[in-house]
Amino acid sequence: MLKLGDFATAVPALRALERAWPERRRVLAGPSSYRSLVRLAGLDWEVLPTPELHTPAWDRRRPPELAVNLHGRGPRSIEALDGLRPRQLWTHGHPSLPDRPGPPWPGDVHDADIWCRLLEHHGVAADPRDLYWPVPEDVSREERVVLHPGASAESRCWPVERFAAVARHLSRLGLEVVVTGSSEEEGRARRVAEEAGLAPESVVAGRTSLEELAAFVAGARLVLCGDTGIAHLATAYATPSVRLFGPVPPALWGPRVDGDLHACLWAGRRGDPHAAAPDPGLLALETDEVVKRCTEILSRTEPGSAAEGILFPSSEVG
Repeated sequence: MLKLGDFATAVPALRALERAWPERRRVLAGPSSYRSLVRLAGLDWEVLPTPELHTPAWDRRRPPELAVNLHGRGPRSIEALDGLRPRQLWTHGHPSLPDRPGPPWPGDVHDADIWCRLLEHHGVAADPRDLYWPVPEDVSREERVVLHPGASAESRCWPVERFAAVARHLSRLGLEVVVTGSSEEEGRARRVAEEAGLAPESVVAGRTSLEELAAFVAGARLVLCGDTGIAHLATAYATPSVRLFGPVPPALWGPRVDGDLHACLWAGRRGDPHAAAPDPGLLALETDEVVKRCTEILSRTEPGSAAEGILFPSSEVG
């Protein structure tokens, strides 16, 4: 697994493995940032920092009893885990490694379903909808909207001027607008705020830890973002959201639960998710439509509405 979205969609499988072997030592190989995510998700896993597609630095004399490939279907991820010499290796099969059989890759299926089906193939019950995270302490819903204009590739970045237009509308409704992002996305976030007429302190891009970002999302009335990691935090905290999809359909990376809380806009076109320019399908999403969907979601989930009772999932997870 790699980024926030990859981690979030694997949470149901990780919880299923916890339930299946509650007394076993459970080690998650991935970026060191997963330590924060494991805590936020309420999981009980030790994180072993491991470079992508490398064999984890196992510190025990005996190899692990079981290794589970939640990275992908390629031979390099299989070979990386095979380097541990586990007694069992659960992975999807690849034709170049016939000695490591597994179920075929399912194709166009949501990642949460992919990993849960892999476990079910081996007799471990797993629910792909088990995506909620415990709400951070001292967090309650506020009249705040989180705008996240960035993404890991330009193909999934809706134009700055359109985000700014939506931000102006939301600000006029009396909502506090906060613009988030990574340190690399700070410039984009500041351009959105400047064009929208927001105060400089509304930009927290590049200045938040994962824990702080999670608190912003968990306490927001609405999240507006593209197809990127923060959208999965909105799913995890049942925070209402409007999500803008371009090259990849929401069926693959959209919310697996709470369809009434989340609006996924997609023009129905596929493209290159790693392209260096905004995807034509993403550009087909007009500002007026996004404003309309934001207004609808806010109206449907306002305090005192019928939907209010489902805004926060229980902190009892697992």
